[in-house]
Amino acid sequence: MNVLYLSILTVLCRFASSEDWCYQTQVTCNKTCVGPDEWETIAPECGNRKQSPINIVTKNTLTDSRLTQVQFTGYQEMINTVIINNGHTVQVNLQNIARIDGANLGATYKAQQLHLHWGKNGGPGSEHTIDGEKYPMELHIVHIKEKYSSVEQAIGDPSGVAVLGFFYEESENANKKYEGIINSLENITHPGTNVTLGDISLDMLIPSHDKLEKYYRYQGSLTTPACSEAVVWTIFEEPIPLSREQLSAFSNLTFHDGTAMVNTYRPVQLRYGREVFYSRSYAFCVSTALLISSVFTSIYVLMV
Repeated sequence: MNVLYLSILTVLCRFASSEDWCYQTQVTCNKTCVGPDEWETIAPECGNRKQSPINIVTKNTLTDSRLTQVQFTGYQEMINTVIINNGHTVQVNLQNIARIDGANLGATYKAQQLHLHWGKNGGPGSEHTIDGEKYPMELHIVHIKEKYSSVEQAIGDPSGVAVLGFFYEESENANKKYEGIINSLENITHPGTNVTLGDISLDMLIPSHDKLEKYYRYQGSLTTPACSEAVVWTIFEEPIPLSREQLSAFSNLTFHDGTAMVNTYRPVQLRYGREVFYSRSYAFCVSTALLISSVFTSIYVLMV
């Protein structure tokens, strides 16, 4: 009887509705939600070959001189919005005031929302990994091409969405620029709750622009169902510092079932031969040019 009961629960988990996808930490199969290993049963594209996140093997990346600095517009603007516990993560909806272009993106993209993925009490929790290393948390700022009015519309275009990914690292001191977000978490512990987020700008949440020359670029997907393969990913090398206490604050949130909202990341997916490109930083190019110039000058002097 117990075996039959567990089998029935397994079937229910496997064929739950699309709203019932969940992260692995919620899967014990006494719950009717579908974990990452079975997302393709409710969203077929989750089983395709251009899925995200991935492990970025730095020695296998290809340097691309077209990957110049990302051009940020409106990132310095102060915005008034809300921060939401949507049952899977915390999300901040943006107001189309921020845009990115350049960096071989091929179009101008406007910001729609940002959200985060984290571990447990400041432990490993990023979605992407670098040479197998998982960071404590990862920020995604989601943009769509200017001509589209929503993410739902943009995912019909193979490059309709551009996501900027940023890693977090543990620091000794608290990051004061994040106080607004961290303080708001105690008011949105339960799914469906939200609170007004005071004056904040996107520039406050990311490293200074002069530290964003180095990044990785590849073609992938959304990291939650429906896993649409319509994302141009830009993953920055420079991490954002947060204290252990700040990182741990996210673990006080809860999922719909009341369990702690922890380990909110999709496991890395197979790359299936996709190329990952690495930007050639301006500083590197300048220093290399100066070195070459110096060498040729020395040779000329010796010849004369």
